[in-house]
Amino acid sequence: MTLAAACGAALLVPASLPAAAAPLRDPQEPIARPAVHSAREGGVRAADLLAAVRGCHQISHGRYRSDDGARANVPVCGKKGVVHWKADLDIDCDGRPGRYCNRRTDPLFLGATAYQQSDGRQLSSEKLPYVVVPGASRIWNPARSGIRGGTVAALVYRGKVLYAVVGDTGPTDLIGEASHAAARALGINPHPVRGGAGGDVTYILFPGASARPIESHRSAVSVGEAAARKLLRAN
Repeated sequence: MTLAAACGAALLVPASLPAAAAPLRDPQEPIARPAVHSAREGGVRAADLLAAVRGCHQISHGRYRSDDGARANVPVCGKKGVVHWKADLDIDCDGRPGRYCNRRTDPLFLGATAYQQSDGRQLSSEKLPYVVVPGASRIWNPARSGIRGGTVAALVYRGKVLYAVVGDTGPTDLIGEASHAAARALGINPHPVRGGAGGDVTYILFPGASARPIESHRSAVSVGEAAARKLLRAN
């Protein structure tokens, strides 16, 4: 069973992502369906971000598997104030139920996320781009690296950059997962079984840089853009 199937996701007719789609709406705004938006956010290029995190100074005490049964070959790396890894992207559809993320569409759906919105409600995987970090273990404890709920991340995939937040935690031995909205924005099929992407997604997390409130994608983009530019200046 893959990580995507274990954590649950949305049943959705695949849709292609236009190169210049409309910006993501604020998660608190009424919305009839998950927003399709541009994953080329801000002015920092994907190639520059990848160059800034080239190589790996491993900070994890061991490596993660990308899926159940896969070989443990994904290290968590640390460099110049950021934490990063390269893995696949499985779909986490947990959180507040909606049209595409619910117990009817996904038997393994969980109606809760590790972190909640400022109003106490669970995060919406359909509306909010978020990433999943492994649960604390002997391999790695994200909190000790400054990674908490709302920490801003940049996802880099096939020339696209998407800013997101840390919104959920997953198994202690698996890595490589993001929300329905994040996958959709990157042009990745968000279906829980047939969807996801292979191991060419780069996750760059910025400890100490947080979106406020956690459910504001606009804040994630603003904070993430500033953190990304700071990373480039450090190189």
